[in-house]
Amino acid sequence: MKIAQSCLLLIVCATLVSATTPPDAKSNEPAKTTKSTPPTLLNDAGHGSVSGQFTLDGNIPAAKLLVRKGDPEAKDGAICAAVDLPSDELVIDPKTKGIRHIFVYIRKVDKAAIHPKLKTSKNKEVVFDQKGCRFTPHTLIVRTDQAVVVKSNDNCAHNTHTYPIRNKADNFILNANNRTGIKFSYPIAEFLPTTIKCDIHPWMKAYWLILDHPYMAVTDAEGRFTVTGLKPGTYEFRCWHELVGYVAAGVRRGFSVTIKANQTTRLKAVRVPLAKFTAE
Repeated sequence: MKIAQSCLLLIVCATLVSATTPPDAKSNEPAKTTKSTPPTLLNDAGHGSVSGQFTLDGNIPAAKLLVRKGDPEAKDGAICAAVDLPSDELVIDPKTKGIRHIFVYIRKVDKAAIHPKLKTSKNKEVVFDQKGCRFTPHTLIVRTDQAVVVKSNDNCAHNTHTYPIRNKADNFILNANNRTGIKFSYPIAEFLPTTIKCDIHPWMKAYWLILDHPYMAVTDAEGRFTVTGLKPGTYEFRCWHELVGYVAAGVRRGFSVTIKANQTTRLKAVRVPLAKFTAE
């Protein structure tokens, strides 16, 4: 009986270890992710929503490796080279071929037309973290009435350098294991996503989309997005990915959609050719 119990315990432990093992870089999955929760639909009082998906047209490429495990040349290698560090620049879901990290947004809106529940942000702060010498999240949406709290979960110093077009740039050192964070605000809406870098660890890069309204999203692990609480009418959405720039989805910079009252307009999935991401 004791032998049988010991064998069972070993099987359970082995299963748990297998379930938590980080994915290999070749899977094009830079980090284990949980399925995102779609936003609550605000198809009320005459408002509507739009949803869609971006998928890859072609074979899924292996993720580019930024830092190899044990690389003696890596800065702060005990932390930054503890495991293989694949790139977040092109993340494809192996089942749906959904493309993650595409920003979907309206450039400008009439502030008077914003849904009453979305006039101001519910959360006044959004967290931007660092773990394993990787920014997280890789793509962040921020409203001008929110503050970004930059934190670190790494036992080494990081530098956060922002490159906005219209706001004042920030360039600061974040000490090791700073869980309190440093708070920053960006009061002016940007035209494009803002690049964020770490000058100490040059492979670290992320993007923030800063707007003065709520009608923006970033595609999830399956390449899906939803924007809700829109008044009826025709809108032009811009779609942007770091390797491509604007992603044409019917028009040159994105797509045009007509929103109808009290319903969700579901767009046909947009297939983006692999060549768009690999063109030199």
